[in-house]
Amino acid sequence: MYRKLVTTVIILLLIASCSKQAEEIDSYDPSRDYFTFANTDQFVTEHLALDLDVDFEREELRGSATQTIRRLDATATEIVLDTRDLTIASAVIVTAGSSAPAEFRLGDSDETLGTPLHVTVPADVGEQFDLVLEYRTSPKSTALQWLPPELTAGGKHAMMFSQSQAIHARSWVPVQDTPAIRITYEATIRTPKSMLAVMSADNDPLTPRSGEYKFEMPQPIPPYLLAIAVGNFYFAPLGEDTGVFTEPELLDASVYEFADT
Repeated sequence: MYRKLVTTVIILLLIASCSKQAEEIDSYDPSRDYFTFANTDQFVTEHLALDLDVDFEREELRGSATQTIRRLDATATEIVLDTRDLTIASAVIVTAGSSAPAEFRLGDSDETLGTPLHVTVPADVGEQFDLVLEYRTSPKSTALQWLPPELTAGGKHAMMFSQSQAIHARSWVPVQDTPAIRITYEATIRTPKSMLAVMSADNDPLTPRSGEYKFEMPQPIPPYLLAIAVGNFYFAPLGEDTGVFTEPELLDASVYEFADT
């Protein structure tokens, strides 16, 4: 009798567990990105303009991110962006030649997702507007790797490079960090004059080392494809449409390695 009772209890527990799992599966929404705070059903970023200084001493990027945003829900009054370890200094909304400071706040942080940035959008702002965020990154950025000179091939110049995939773009740009959107972007990057900046955008191999570099990406991309690198880079062509940027000490080896491309 006791064995039958134990068996019955186990069966009931299994049924309850399966029922709970079935309920969780039924509540799963395949159209939702569970790894972003962004309310892309209400607002969508269409273009991003970065204006950043690269500070190797502090291991930070510092400047502004201007996003052209379209309001999909006329009743929505708050846009939510993804951030991680970013310091937000100010938020300004620009429409039709006028601008005004916007209220913003950081929400509760999540170990995986980072921290949501809530920006209030006034009801009288039209369907499309620009949001300008002044900010700086942290040395703890999960996307940015800062190498001192002794860890580079040349040993004389520092280096920085990014890895935004899968959800690390939010640690160097306050953005709707989800492949649910596609953005074009442009950037102005200022660096020490001895260094070259490159990005996942149009790169001119003949660009002089001026300390200020401009980029444009006219093809819409998901935010995880945002990429930047700064260092003592030089260029070598592999063909009419391909080439490599790397330190001069590695240039010949890199050309050989990627020759098949």
